[in-house]
Amino acid sequence: MGKNLTTRKEDYSKWYNELVVKADLAENSGVRGCMVIKPYGYAIWEKMQAALDRMFKDTGHENAYFPIFIPKSYLSKEASHVEGFAKECAVVTHYRLKNAEDGSGIIVDPEAKLEEELIVRPTSETIIWDTYRRWIQSYRDLPLLINQWANVVRWEMRTRLFLRTAEFLWQEGHTAHATEQEAIEEAEKILDIYTEFAEEHMAVPVIKGTKSEGERFAGAVETYCIEALMQDGKALQAGTSHFLGQNFAKAFDVKFANKEGQQDYVWATSWGVSTRLMGALVMTHSDDNGLVLPPKLAPIQVVIVPIYKGLDQLEAISAKVKPLVKDLRAKGISVKYDDRDTHKPGFKFNEYELKGVPVRLAIGQRDLQNDTFEVARRDTLEKETVKASEVIDHIEELLQKIQENIFNRALAYREDHITRVDSYEEFKSLLESKGGFFLAHWDGTPETEERIKEETKATIRCIPFPAEEEDGKCMVTGKPSARRVLFAKAY
Repeated sequence: MGKNLTTRKEDYSKWYNELVVKADLAENSGVRGCMVIKPYGYAIWEKMQAALDRMFKDTGHENAYFPIFIPKSYLSKEASHVEGFAKECAVVTHYRLKNAEDGSGIIVDPEAKLEEELIVRPTSETIIWDTYRRWIQSYRDLPLLINQWANVVRWEMRTRLFLRTAEFLWQEGHTAHATEQEAIEEAEKILDIYTEFAEEHMAVPVIKGTKSEGERFAGAVETYCIEALMQDGKALQAGTSHFLGQNFAKAFDVKFANKEGQQDYVWATSWGVSTRLMGALVMTHSDDNGLVLPPKLAPIQVVIVPIYKGLDQLEAISAKVKPLVKDLRAKGISVKYDDRDTHKPGFKFNEYELKGVPVRLAIGQRDLQNDTFEVARRDTLEKETVKASEVIDHIEELLQKIQENIFNRALAYREDHITRVDSYEEFKSLLESKGGFFLAHWDGTPETEERIKEETKATIRCIPFPAEEEDGKCMVTGKPSARRVLFAKAY
């Protein structure tokens, strides 16, 4: 199985697209801008889902499901929210098709026009807050901690597999609280969950912070985020958590009787991560040989490849391997024994290297005689011979080492690509020559923020926290600034 991947140095974007397709993660579909997530890619997403779902439930959240269709009038109730999503909305106007009278094919039946047009959800705040009005009457109904796993549609014009597609999968949490402080604590707690997931499971180091006003979620009072750095020096937003204040409660008239018996509007949060994390996973760790997957999210953690001549040798190897497979699975390690006789070992080695399987075992006639296995690790491509009696302990330790190593490698790259700059000229120069994150002073105005974006294509990724107070001058205007913010070009 020849890889024939474009190298990252040649063309990073092309390398990414080729890798996603050749590693069997996803492919473009017959609908422009939409993707087919293939079984191997979906298996990674399922592992992400399982870990996050457990973390949400451990903090008291429950799953529910809300409709994909939202009445257009709902979207218009929160002014900044509709303004933020209007350009990306897909709209359902009719509910029936019919054959054209001239026999030219199927047409929309003009008599089947909906009384009110429906929006295919770009996000669910509006339909959920309309529902919460019926669910919340008293402080006894609070907090309401709901998450849903769903698909959403945002009509993107320029798309790329996983990173930006017209339809994508995600989770979206929507919570209601009796006090402002409770809601803020919830938004911050979720950000901590996202941080733990990104670093402990994805092995992706992230920077926590808040968005500038211009980059906030439409309808939010505050947006918290985690930002990751890809190998090409561009940032990727890996998760957001929003404190919504009482904006949606007021728009949908969601009130509750507090402990004093008075009516008050509830306080809200919403938060989400999506299949965009798949793109982050690929771009943070992978190399010119293919995927490099963190063991905690790899669908296959260990693959065993027999090297044999004739059926007798294969049977002897299989007899040796099958108890090992059973023992590894008993320890919760996912393992595949690839005894296909339709492909040679070299093809299989290439295939599993491309697919990023963390550990590969090979066993041939000499290994049988010596009671050993050849063990190869995907992250460093190192190989060693291990005694059969020690191989399980060795694999357990190796999976941990790989998880730690790829995190530390990504962290070292990020730390090497965080640059403090004081002048706009230096910022513009290093943005092109080095890339990465830049810590710079900004005067806090949307005008300066927009100017930087227009002139450099860089945006404020976040205002990192805990915030370091540091008197300085805005790199563009020279006006006073109390702290540095994080800039980067981003996906």
